[in-house]
Amino acid sequence: MITPAEIEIGLNAAIVAISARTPRLLVVGEDGEALDALPFGPFAPNRHRTMEMSLRHTVEAQTALELGYIEQLYTFGDRGRHKMPGDQGPHVVSVGYLALTRLDSDRDARLELSGARWRDWYGYLPWEDWRQGRPPLLDSALLPALNAWAAETPTVSATRRSRLKLAFGLDDFPFDEERVLERYELLYEAGLVEEALQDGRVERCRTGAVLGRPMRHDHRRIAATALARLRSKIKYRPVIFELMPPEFTLTDLQGTVEAIAGHHVHKQNFRRLVDGAELVEPTGSTQAATGGRPAALFRFRRQVLEERPAPGLKVGGRTGG
Repeated sequence: MITPAEIEIGLNAAIVAISARTPRLLVVGEDGEALDALPFGPFAPNRHRTMEMSLRHTVEAQTALELGYIEQLYTFGDRGRHKMPGDQGPHVVSVGYLALTRLDSDRDARLELSGARWRDWYGYLPWEDWRQGRPPLLDSALLPALNAWAAETPTVSATRRSRLKLAFGLDDFPFDEERVLERYELLYEAGLVEEALQDGRVERCRTGAVLGRPMRHDHRRIAATALARLRSKIKYRPVIFELMPPEFTLTDLQGTVEAIAGHHVHKQNFRRLVDGAELVEPTGSTQAATGGRPAALFRFRRQVLEERPAPGLKVGGRTGG
């Protein structure tokens, strides 16, 4: 007779904000713990009616942050992706969430007291940031190591090579900025990220290069899933405004979109896109600009939510290579 596995449901939150046109991820750490972690905790059904309520309570207790916008991402249940000493504990099934918020100086001071901190999202996934052009890491370390991994086993070489083409936009394939999780999973499977070493998948990493900041358990996998979801969602829902202040310039809006998309958008094309989508309206006020004319301030036009089912900023992707 097979003994049923003991299951524990964990809740994780990828909490995102924008600062200086950089996407920030809220992370926590414990005394003596070297790796960053997403805010997380067990689902407590005896205390909270829903998992979302339980997660909101956990995040507030760990970080002193009250969450606003939140949505469930995915359930992560692979055995071994939440490695414990001896791997004899309950099997942890992680339910990941994406949360969007705005930075606030007073609130962020409380965050620091709690031990939470904001880190650059691309510090964990540096190959995803193309705003300064093609990341050098791709050609100096990442792709050579992946190509070597793809070729080492002839029976699966063609399949691995096809996955690489799709994930990284190689040869004549376009680069799809939404394939964030697929790219991270390839790096994990090939033993190129430290999490694969932590989980005992490989005895040593295949490259001496540091491919982003590692995280505890499978939290970087959840962070990659959150980035993929957000990159997709800004195209058909106005969630980008959850990251914006109540009033903003179009330049700041473009910078926020670029920070999430991971690539630049042509200024005039972006202005036409915003005008055509009718997502914003002028406030009648301006913001002083350094060395130039004052910039007009805008706000989110909430009536758009009642006018059509999929209002968003359908920004085009970058080309591959």
